[in-house]
Amino acid sequence: MIISNTKEERQKAIDELYSFVKKDIKGTLEAMDGFPVTIRTLDPPLHEFVPNKKEAREELAKSLNISMDEFCKRADLLHENNPMMGHRGVRLGITYPEVTEMQVRAIFDAAAELLKAGKKPFPEIMIPVTCVETELAHQYAIVNKVYSEALKKHNLKAIPHLTGTMIEIPRAALNADKMAQYAQFFSFGTNDLTQMTFGFSRDDIGGFLPDYLTQKILPVDPFQVIDRNSVGELMKIACERGRQTRKDIKLGICGEHGGEPNSVEFCHSLGMAYVSCSPFRVPIARLAAAQAAIKTEKAAKEKKGNPIKNANKMEKATPKKKVVAKKAAPKKATAKKATAVKAKATTKKATAKKVVKKVVAKKAAAPKKAAAKKVVAKKVVAKKAAAPKKAAAKKVVAKKVVKKAAPKKAAAKKVVAKKVVKKAAPKKAAAKKVVAKKVVKKAAPKKAAAKKVVAKKVAPKKKAVKKVVAPAAPVAANRK
Repeated sequence: MIISNTKEERQKAIDELYSFVKKDIKGTLEAMDGFPVTIRTLDPPLHEFVPNKKEAREELAKSLNISMDEFCKRADLLHENNPMMGHRGVRLGITYPEVTEMQVRAIFDAAAELLKAGKKPFPEIMIPVTCVETELAHQYAIVNKVYSEALKKHNLKAIPHLTGTMIEIPRAALNADKMAQYAQFFSFGTNDLTQMTFGFSRDDIGGFLPDYLTQKILPVDPFQVIDRNSVGELMKIACERGRQTRKDIKLGICGEHGGEPNSVEFCHSLGMAYVSCSPFRVPIARLAAAQAAIKTEKAAKEKKGNPIKNANKMEKATPKKKVVAKKAAPKKATAKKATAVKAKATTKKATAKKVVKKVVAKKAAAPKKAAAKKVVAKKVVAKKAAAPKKAAAKKVVAKKVVKKAAPKKAAAKKVVAKKVVKKAAPKKAAAKKVVAKKVVKKAAPKKAAAKKVVAKKVAPKKKAVKKVVAPAAPVAANRK
């Protein structure tokens, strides 16, 4: 088949090869009865199947009825400088579709015969070395054609199977969403994916990789342990994008990394369902997979937390919050009381204003006559605390005189009007004005204006002074 020069020669060789391929596949499916078996279509470069020894070449040339020179000529044409990135995998199936057809027919025929025998075969056909979805479309057309023919041939309604691909080229990983339009499963070929990501020839790393490891250029051999920052990231992207297109896509790893514990743990974290590796690595892979599953379950429980411990934590935390709240309340109340006491004792005008306003508001509902007296008393007391009585008297007189001289101010009018309505008791006009002036003075915080007025009105009338100072005696008595 490999050395054939024409399609006729190749088809003849394929027909002879078919029975051998079907026998091997049927034996494998039967041995794995009830379990899925992944069967990869032809992958290696063709030149790798050509014998190098002279005796073997002579025997093969004789069977093909060609001369030794012709055989060597055809064999040389198959030689490639970089075969791992050359004519292999799906490229063979596109160049020689009859090769893919023969392999798929052997798979379906073997499965059909086992189904009739009461077995439960489940083949999974895997197309290798794909990089673009159109390659899969080409090969899937062949698979579907042969499948229909197999159903008709064996008189069956269905042959359980899956068709997928290997993700071993960076482009395929980055375009996994498109690849998943055809592929029902991904098998990550980490050997080739590492080779193409690093640009290292796996067959030629012996000349430099030991130095890389000795000098710590690389921490580990990337062909032994998956490099999570590059190869691992590509795998992660492929898993995410593949699931976006096909939610139930089956994911697994195929390569020597499948038997390395650290790599198996990483694949488990990506949600992969199976590992494919060399037979001697299977026990290690199973142990690593079990350890990864236990580790993940333990981490999930720790993240969720123990309900009993969490309840105890809540019980301990709850009293603390209550105690803080109780302690905070009295502090605020004490602070308010202290402020009130200080407001009466200190000489700050701002504090005096608040006290005066509160007293006036509380006593607004009391009898008009009594309210007027108390307000006047409070005003005078505040003045006494802030400055000597004589100075207070002077300021009051000054205010009184100013109001008489300039009654046109809008603010003064509004205040006087409001006060007259409230203080409707038959009090003396002078007393009403004094009360009104006191309130106005409290609302105006400008000291400079008050000082100027006092300076201008230094010569007050003695009679006015006596009238204002007179109520100071009963106020002092009441305060005691």
